Amino acid sequence: MTDQPAEQTSPIHNLLKDTQPSTPAINRRRFLQSTSLATAAGASMMLMGCNNDNDDNDNTAQVSFLHGVASGDPLADKVILWTRVTPVSSGSSLDVEWQIASDNTFNTIIHKGTSKTNGGQDYTVKVDATGLQPNTSYFYRFICGGVTSPIGKTKTLPVTNVNQVKLAVVSCSNYPAGYFHAYADIAKRSDVDVLLHLGDYIYEYGRHTIDDQGKTVPAYASSQAAQLNREVIPMEELLTITGYRLRYAQYRTDKDLQAVHAAMPMIAVWDDHEISNDTFKEGAENHQSNEGDWNQRKMDAMKAYHEWMPTRNSVMTQIYRSFDFGNLLSLHMLDTRVIARDKQLDYNNFLIKDANGQLTLDSAKFTAAMQDTSRQLIGLPQQNWLAGQLQASKSTWQILGQQVVMGQMFIPAPVLLNFMNPALGVDAVTYMTLMQKAQTAPTTLTPQEQSVVQQLQQAPFIPYNLDAWDGYAVAREMIYGIANAMQKNLVVLAGDTHNAWANNLVNVKGEPVGVEFAVQSVTSPGFEEYLATVNPKQLALGLPMLVKGGTLKWCDTSQRGYMIVTATPEQCTSDWVFVSDITKPTYTSSVGKTMRVKVGEPYLV
Repeated sequence: MTDQPAEQTSPIHNLLKDTQPSTPAINRRRFLQSTSLATAAGASMMLMGCNNDNDDNDNTAQVSFLHGVASGDPLADKVILWTRVTPVSSGSSLDVEWQIASDNTFNTIIHKGTSKTNGGQDYTVKVDATGLQPNTSYFYRFICGGVTSPIGKTKTLPVTNVNQVKLAVVSCSNYPAGYFHAYADIAKRSDVDVLLHLGDYIYEYGRHTIDDQGKTVPAYASSQAAQLNREVIPMEELLTITGYRLRYAQYRTDKDLQAVHAAMPMIAVWDDHEISNDTFKEGAENHQSNEGDWNQRKMDAMKAYHEWMPTRNSVMTQIYRSFDFGNLLSLHMLDTRVIARDKQLDYNNFLIKDANGQLTLDSAKFTAAMQDTSRQLIGLPQQNWLAGQLQASKSTWQILGQQVVMGQMFIPAPVLLNFMNPALGVDAVTYMTLMQKAQTAPTTLTPQEQSVVQQLQQAPFIPYNLDAWDGYAVAREMIYGIANAMQKNLVVLAGDTHNAWANNLVNVKGEPVGVEFAVQSVTSPGFEEYLATVNPKQLALGLPMLVKGGTLKWCDTSQRGYMIVTATPEQCTSDWVFVSDITKPTYTSSVGKTMRVKVGEPYLV
């Protein structure tokens, strides 16, 4: 062990996720600050190309629909329709006709209208198409300047006789990390009712960063971006409305992302990278003091998000909302990231030297911080709203669609310290080997091994990820109490970590509350990048044995893809679908694991 902590600029969990070194951004900020809102729209046109025509008349100007179409936030009688028009001139205001029909030839147009767009909304168009029939598929398109958009398909929610609901679930789609095969695979399916995106739809990083040795290196998950022709635009980290809009524009030119948006409605929430890594209500790990005002950056990011996403929002800062699929399933989408989250705890603030001069965790100080009843993740207003939604719902299944893992994943402190710094603690393989030996063949332990085992048995179990609900244990217990009191069939969906997890949810008394299905990423790297020396299969087998209480029932830490969550009156099932190499243009897919929970039996089988 060393007598000094490893230099860190962020909580330990980021070593297992997606931190890049923090560096000054004066030059990039000057560049972005010099760009106006009008220039943002013009830059998007230059990025994607447009017709050469100088006529700015909104009835005759040549335009393009380079970013496809999308629909979202479906209800039983309405749905949001979305597109973006790329005009010839950024100064023009455009009238855009929309049509929704019962057939893909548009022989029977159900509703139509006209919407106006301009540079103030980055030439995006959002229409709330109302007066629709429940549980019905529709086709839609847009027309502007004589140009017709691609055709999209959407579907309203059911109200009666619901025997099955099928949700595709995704998270963490990082453009430079690889191809969006997960989106392509979902788009091919005809059995999905709604696509849920649990956040990190875009990432804010630039193309390069500065490492600890002062060298310019590819930014997070960008080592192969140039080879794949997927380097991000703009080149700089996103700090203003201009940058966020350009990044959305680039993402929305991806053919697989366009295909999945055109195939089905999306219900989405943001996570941190739509703004900045490890966002909390008053800042972010990746927002530095020389990068301008945090609140302005946050509002710019939110505005761009709602412009480019098919969301129904009356308050820009509010993303939590509910959707009822008849009396079978109520889906409650939460904000665990932006509006109420207190700053994450940092293990570096709890390291002390023991009697031997070695670094260890100040357990008393850490426990006190964890038990602080004032620490919030979703905040009291959202908590009260959720309690009201759960109370009012008559649905068999109550599903929380949210960003971060809720299941308790406490692992031995020496193992976590070793994840942080190989010079500290004990590596996971050694820990499991010694503990298994102590259990099955204790007489074979050497005196030195016996001493180590004794120390390990006395070591505390601590959360591997303080950015997840584990870092906000009191707030989590409040949610558990609400669900338990109402005797609801609770299923939690989570993203964020890039790895696949299946958890039994238990309260502080060890009582079962529900289950959690956590989805792997679309492209962002998982543990296979951060624990490169550990065999992924061994890690996946070992982690459930490491986690305190046996609540982690299964995991996969190295594959990309999506989940299919299927609810019926009897059970709720998750299929984890894995796609092959995201750095190759072609792919295959297969179901890697299936787990389920039955009505009235809040544990995984």
